[in-house]
Amino acid sequence: MAMKSRHRKLALITLVVAILGVAVALILNAFNSNLVFFFSPTQIVNGEAPTSRAFRLGGLVEAGSLKRQADGLTVSFVVTDTAKSIPVTYTGILPDLFKEGKGVVAEGRLGSDGHFTATQVLAKHDENYMPPEAAHALEQAAKAQKTVVR
Repeated sequence: MAMKSRHRKLALITLVVAILGVAVALILNAFNSNLVFFFSPTQIVNGEAPTSRAFRLGGLVEAGSLKRQADGLTVSFVVTDTAKSIPVTYTGILPDLFKEGKGVVAEGRLGSDGHFTATQVLAKHDENYMPPEAAHALEQAAKAQKTVVR
């Protein structure tokens, strides 16, 4: 009888560990599929960005690149990190602080033609703020340009 009780406890422990393992696997899978990575225009041009999933593109809105379509909601603009540039199209209402020459982070997908279609656009909050990812991308591009120029 004591062996039977021990076998039951072992089976119960094994079952609980298996259920926990499946739950952890499901949670990690859901987290990974919802994770959105950030890339600069230079990284995208270098082929580091995924073509099969959404990601964030950050940098500055290139001066003179903002064009509004006739429908009033679709805009196209170019995001640059001062080294490379990526054309972006977005349909929706832009944030009030969205301006040429200012920091921006756009979330969306990269087309096979190198054109980025944004589903969301975020602009900087004030004159002293830029999204950390965009600021880092601009710093990296500036460092890369200095090493190429010398």
